[in-house]
Amino acid sequence: MKVTLLSVLVLALTLSTETKSQPPSSQTQLTVTAVNKLKIARESETIELTAQALATLGEKDLMKLHVRDSAGKEVLSQAVDTDYDDYHKPDLLIFQADFAPGETKTFTVTAGKKREYVKDDFRAYGRFVRERFDDFAWENDRIGHRTYGKALRTWKGEPLTSSAIDIWSKRTSKLVVNDWYMVDNYHVDGGEGVDAYSAGPTRGCGGSGIWTNEQLYIPTNFVDSRVLTNGPIRVMFELVYEPFDVNGTAVSKVLRVSLDAGSQLNHFQPSYQSSSSLAVAVGLKKVKDEQKQFNAERGWLTIWQPVDKNLGMQGLAVVVNANDVDKLVEDKLNNLVLLKPRTTFPVSYWAGFAWDRAGKITSAESWTTYVDQFSDRLRSPIEVSVK
Repeated sequence: MKVTLLSVLVLALTLSTETKSQPPSSQTQLTVTAVNKLKIARESETIELTAQALATLGEKDLMKLHVRDSAGKEVLSQAVDTDYDDYHKPDLLIFQADFAPGETKTFTVTAGKKREYVKDDFRAYGRFVRERFDDFAWENDRIGHRTYGKALRTWKGEPLTSSAIDIWSKRTSKLVVNDWYMVDNYHVDGGEGVDAYSAGPTRGCGGSGIWTNEQLYIPTNFVDSRVLTNGPIRVMFELVYEPFDVNGTAVSKVLRVSLDAGSQLNHFQPSYQSSSSLAVAVGLKKVKDEQKQFNAERGWLTIWQPVDKNLGMQGLAVVVNANDVDKLVEDKLNNLVLLKPRTTFPVSYWAGFAWDRAGKITSAESWTTYVDQFSDRLRSPIEVSVK
């Protein structure tokens, strides 16, 4: 066979075209590098990997992906649906790690059998509680909360119209929501904690509203709920509220809440809809003899206050992007971090608490330190690369 320059060129062009038309080959594993650039230790940092970043593994079902640390030990991971699409298909893989100051860690991700969880894996959980007049309750291994649905407004026993964020004070890492509702005696501390917080019509621990004409306007109880993901690492859900009046203008609200294992603070993302710009105010209930600190430059408000029934002390906090802060305001019931007016939503902030009897954070100083370092962590997230 006579080989000419023309035939060589044709062959080369054919091979090049075929190579370009072939999809990239699947990888057997991906290496994840995670860097803590802060000079502080970071506990229970959640690392997020998008489905796009993991695509070269060739496995579309994120429930079949497995994460291992540098020693080859499997790390608990969770597939998360962030957009609540028609198929409820996860688009994010998350796992957690602890970091020393300035530490770099590596992990590998591989495809395999579908992950199966057991009860002891769960460190975050939440659900709609119809049997308790439409509560929505959620928790992690540090804290617990609930908020109120529409059935509570007309309950003849003790009706309450409120969109407050209530506190369930825990001193166990166990998940207690189901157990406490089952025995229906959670206003007494049986060794795991207690519901001693009276949120009432206040903003409670991080509820939001609209501030205009030196007045706070708030929705009533939520009317619908949907769970996007439910542990073992992150619980995330949305609450829908009926339109409410803001100085003559109808405003609607959908609230997304997420809570990760190991965190004292929830991530709140309220979406308000209106025909005009809105100034969101994030509140913490006022309590007698509270100690309050506000740092606009760092974007946080902390309060150290007595717990009802002489059950120790607790810290509450709101953390926001410092660029969003306008000023600190208040009404009769709440301390309020006022954000600059905006037309685009959602707005993003964090709020939560710590009970001294849980043993993790036991003073106003340690609470302020935790919150201030939390704001540092938000400004400098773990740097993640995948290859």
